[in-house]
Amino acid sequence: GEPRDVYEVEEVDSPMAKLDFIKFETKYIEACLDFIQSRLLLPKTPTPTPVMKATGGGAHKYTKLLCEKLGVRVDKEDEMSCLIKGCNFLLTHLPNESFIWERDANPHYQFQSLEPNIFPYLLVNIGSGVSILKVESENSYRRIGGTSMGGGTFWGLGSLLTKARGFDELLDLAESGEHKNVDMLVGDIYGGPYEQMSLPADLTASSFGKAARASKESIDTTKKFDDADKAKSLLHLISNDIGPIAYLNARLHNLDRIYFGGFFIRGHPVTMRTISFGINYWSKGTIKALFLRHEGYLGAVGAFLKGAEEEKIDLGFWTENLASSSGFYDQTIAQSPPPVPYDVLELDQIKSTLVPLPLIKNLTSYVPDLVNLSEDEEARQYWIRRFTEAIPQIADLAVRSQSSSTDAQKRARRFDNEYRKQLGILINKPNAFGTLTVRSLFDTLQQCLAECSFPDPYVNQNERKRTRFGSRARPISAIRCDGIRGKTVSRY
Repeated sequence: GEPRDVYEVEEVDSPMAKLDFIKFETKYIEACLDFIQSRLLLPKTPTPTPVMKATGGGAHKYTKLLCEKLGVRVDKEDEMSCLIKGCNFLLTHLPNESFIWERDANPHYQFQSLEPNIFPYLLVNIGSGVSILKVESENSYRRIGGTSMGGGTFWGLGSLLTKARGFDELLDLAESGEHKNVDMLVGDIYGGPYEQMSLPADLTASSFGKAARASKESIDTTKKFDDADKAKSLLHLISNDIGPIAYLNARLHNLDRIYFGGFFIRGHPVTMRTISFGINYWSKGTIKALFLRHEGYLGAVGAFLKGAEEEKIDLGFWTENLASSSGFYDQTIAQSPPPVPYDVLELDQIKSTLVPLPLIKNLTSYVPDLVNLSEDEEARQYWIRRFTEAIPQIADLAVRSQSSSTDAQKRARRFDNEYRKQLGILINKPNAFGTLTVRSLFDTLQQCLAECSFPDPYVNQNERKRTRFGSRARPISAIRCDGIRGKTVSRY
């Protein structure tokens, strides 16, 4: 009979839905609104005033400014409801969204896979203060505790104790400090560990305890303690308070999954280390603190989802665009003066419905990647070098795939620059976007190509292969597998 094609080749340049979440600090609110205004697409014909969803304290504080500057009506959404909705969305859509931070591990970041069921869990949101919420399902949650000792406390006391001019500067200061120069340790009291109580010598016995002793010896204590040491001690004080409170609430409600979010953490190693130590210490290692890569976006994502629900928009499934999103500690600088730093989370819609492969016995323990490039430096250097060497060839294929396009060369140069930039980030910061694998390098490559409007640079090669080998290839597109309810699995 007639030979059957192994596959059909077709390049379709169809629009892909994207979501862009861009994060500015509040002190840059004017620059943020200028940024939004320059990109806001308002209808040309007279319609009812456009509605902007907003949540958090800024939704109330800046309502007038938002309305006047952007010409919109502000629809305020409940902050906690948006936080939960945003958290649920990211945990169920983005692989490597949550992670454990291990001080003695290499790498420190232990990213978690997507799980079929995330409920119930405890969300500890650390903003100006701390709110602790028990989340039982998509729409069932309640606040069960909290403390006033949060990010606002750290910033406020830090402003009084040091010369730091902002939150980030205070965190940077803490990073370089040594808390034991200010804190009184167990070893300072007992001359070593308190073995009967299993207290190590380097455990903090009293935050700022050494300042009390110094005040008796000198009236001017500011000369005795460095600003960095005071900032580090203060960060430990706040974080050490949050950890035990979170654990006790989790134990009280029989929960073993604790997520920490809020703008206070911001991926800062000292904060995560201190909170992790507290959870591990009080739970005797039975519970691990879980952190979120995008903790600063929860409210904004939730507010967007509220609007989508009201408009009855079927959102489907989304994945992170690794080519356009910011990684840990990486910020983009707005071009308009003055220079303003901001972070980006870009999501791409997947039109197909993704479901777990039924052949996988245990989804929780299944790891599809054989090599973790975050852990294996030699393998990381090798694969990034190979991908870098392949860029000119891929760019050439991309141009050939659209030979009739007048701007293909220009877009190919842009692809070359963008992908090299991403590889440069990953060689030094392999955990910038989660666990680094060969698969994620391919994903980033494909997304960089798509961003430059090259959906398939291999289209010509695939067409030649189809013509050359189509008549000889044995089709195996309908192999029936036992245990899959009689469905067919397509394999090529």
